[in-house]
Amino acid sequence: MNEPNLPPNNEALDVHLGLLRMSMTLEEYELLLGMVEPVLRALDLQEPGPVGYGLDDEPAEDVSQTVRDEAALVIATAVTGNVDNELIQIDIEGSEPVRVVTDPDTASDPERRRDIADYIRARHREEENLRGIAEASGLPTDL
Repeated sequence: MNEPNLPPNNEALDVHLGLLRMSMTLEEYELLLGMVEPVLRALDLQEPGPVGYGLDDEPAEDVSQTVRDEAALVIATAVTGNVDNELIQIDIEGSEPVRVVTDPDTASDPERRRDIADYIRARHREEENLRGIAEASGLPTDL
C-alpha cells in the first residue's frame, strides 16, 4: 500500500488517518485514500474548483456509507486541523437525508442544527424552483 501524498505539517490529519488505518480493512482504507487524495492535493495546492468527486458521485455508488462518512471527516480534518468534527444527518421532506460535517458544539446544539436544516430546506426549494424553470424553458435540469 502506498502512503498518500498528503499536505505537509498536518498533524491532526496524520493522526486521523493513522487511526483509520488501524480500524478499517485494507480495502476500505485504500478506497478512502483514493477518494480523499485528490481533495487533499487540491487543498494543499490551493486550487479552486470542484473537489467532491467520490463522495456523492455515481461512480462511487458501491462505496459504503461508512467509508463516505469517514472520507468527509478526513477532509474536514484537513480543512479545520481538528479531529473532533462530527457528521450529522438532516432530514429533508421529499428528498434523501443530507449529511453535514460540523464542529461538536454545533452538532450538539438543537437550535444551530435547526438553522442548518432550515438553510438546506430553503436551498432545496430554490433548486426545485430553478429546475422547474429550466424544464419549462427546455433547458437542462441537472443543476
